[in-house]
Amino acid sequence: MSDLEIPRIISVDDHVVEPPDLWSSRLPARYRDRGPRVERDTARFSFVGGKFSFEKGVAGGEDCDWWLYDGLVYPFPKLSAAVGFDELDVTPTTYDQIRRGCWIQADRLADMTANHVDASICFPNTLPRFCGQTFYEQGVKREGGDAELARLCVEAYNDWMIEEWCGGEGRGRLVPLTMIPLWDVELAAAEVRRCADAGSHAVAFSENPHPLGLPSIHSGRWDPFFAACQETETVVCMHIGSSSRMPATSPDAPFIVSSTLTFQNAMGSLLDFLFSGTLERFPALKIAYSEGQVGWMPYVLERADKLWAERSDNSFGTSLPHPPSSYMAGRVYGCIFDDETGLRNRDAVGIDQICFETDYPHADSTFPHSKKVAADICSQAGLDESETYKVLRGNAIVAFGLERFGITS
Repeated sequence: MSDLEIPRIISVDDHVVEPPDLWSSRLPARYRDRGPRVERDTARFSFVGGKFSFEKGVAGGEDCDWWLYDGLVYPFPKLSAAVGFDELDVTPTTYDQIRRGCWIQADRLADMTANHVDASICFPNTLPRFCGQTFYEQGVKREGGDAELARLCVEAYNDWMIEEWCGGEGRGRLVPLTMIPLWDVELAAAEVRRCADAGSHAVAFSENPHPLGLPSIHSGRWDPFFAACQETETVVCMHIGSSSRMPATSPDAPFIVSSTLTFQNAMGSLLDFLFSGTLERFPALKIAYSEGQVGWMPYVLERADKLWAERSDNSFGTSLPHPPSSYMAGRVYGCIFDDETGLRNRDAVGIDQICFETDYPHADSTFPHSKKVAADICSQAGLDESETYKVLRGNAIVAFGLERFGITS
């Protein structure tokens, strides 16, 4: 390990496995037989030709906990709660088999302490997916869906996140991240304000809503939502895969190709936010990218600035009044877990714009060795102690206003 002093980490991208009774304990009684609930049955998974498929109730299959939600049948894969397993593959799992820290607050806090982590921001993990798109797809997009039930599911999750997961002993260590009803921008804005009043100032959103069948960032349709986020000092948090689409080169390319290219989702999203004028129209809005890394940012911003200078006054250009890179400082945050290239180019990225993640409990997680991993990459990239503090802790405090939770240094 390097000689750098490593502060207790603030991880801006972890995940919580939703407890099996989250919705059944909170939804109105009339909805409990249709709302999300867990049933144990056997399963068989397969991953062929880049496509994941599954069967339920298979003789000789493995035990699996299944989420059931108003006609949706959704299995629990081991990769969604990978920490603690010696072998990782495309197989089912149950709540009895996964590490308790995945979904039980006291155990998560103990795992954080053991992993040199002070505070954590957790995205949804299983049924909702990364920005709650399941509730939109099942409750609104699907023929015969129940939008009222979907809205109540979003609100129930948010109340649980604020009151239970981030409440009690978790306050100041587990930082709330809530979601919105994606299908109605006015409802979304109202939910941002409701959650902010209850103490949540971070919201999960799609890196690119267009593939979900929703208006694009360029449409201007999301402006009431962004206005509510700006007004309430709520950070718009976008996780890789929250568009329900991952980069691919060909149907027969191995999954490692897509895994290498995941940063492309964050890259495309950032260009949308810049060239749509969203960051110009909302000068106090903050956005944050999870699992997108930052090593790509210097060239992309250089290219964007050059094209802005060349084409800002023609029909192929943009109406931005300022260079794209000028909107980054204090506004756009990236996060890393293994991006030495990004750290080596920290002056071009902006040292104040880089945060750190442990990605607990996913397969990429640095748990239980996050302190060593952080020390190694910061040392190898030549960071001094001041820069190391910013990346591992200080920038997250500024970005997410963690003073609200008693985290001041």
